[in-house]
Amino acid sequence: MPYREYETLELDRAALVCIDVQRAFDDDRYGERNNPDAERHIAELLAAWRETDLPVFHVKHDSTERHSPLRPDRAGNEFKPAGEPDADEPVITKGVNSAFIGTDLAARLREAGVERPAFVGFTTDHCVSTTVRMAENLGFEPYVASDATVAFDREFNGTRYAAEQSHRLALAHLSEEFATVVETATLLATLESR
Repeated sequence: MPYREYETLELDRAALVCIDVQRAFDDDRYGERNNPDAERHIAELLAAWRETDLPVFHVKHDSTERHSPLRPDRAGNEFKPAGEPDADEPVITKGVNSAFIGTDLAARLREAGVERPAFVGFTTDHCVSTTVRMAENLGFEPYVASDATVAFDREFNGTRYAAEQSHRLALAHLSEEFATVVETATLLATLESR
């Protein structure tokens, strides 16, 4: 089911921000995920963004947790092929959910003249959501590509919540209040029409 479609998006002062597109999220410990096409959509957006003169930023989670597959000394810390940065694209490393805490991401976005960052990546209900909320609080006007983000099954107080349910609920919480939630095709069409 598509999210609300917008007739026009403003991408003239936009950047693509890829959150934690890392191999660790292929680890079985995370359980079932939704959106098996997310990596394809991320790759499509990266390719389209690179054809424009709009900036691209990559965020990488360097976990300090002892058993995390996202630790810098683990293979899971590496980028997935779909989200591999080009040599001239900045990589911002973070140690918490928000890509704005302990990093210079906000300063880099402002220096590049970015007003509307478009977010993709892992996971919809954790690092993407936390970063998007803070982006709006910092005065940016975020976009979230709904089909270029991923969630996993969650359990709380003995109740299991399916990945798709967690994903859609996280997007519902972001929509309107914190971000404009759109599909990859909408962003691609807007880029093509620039």
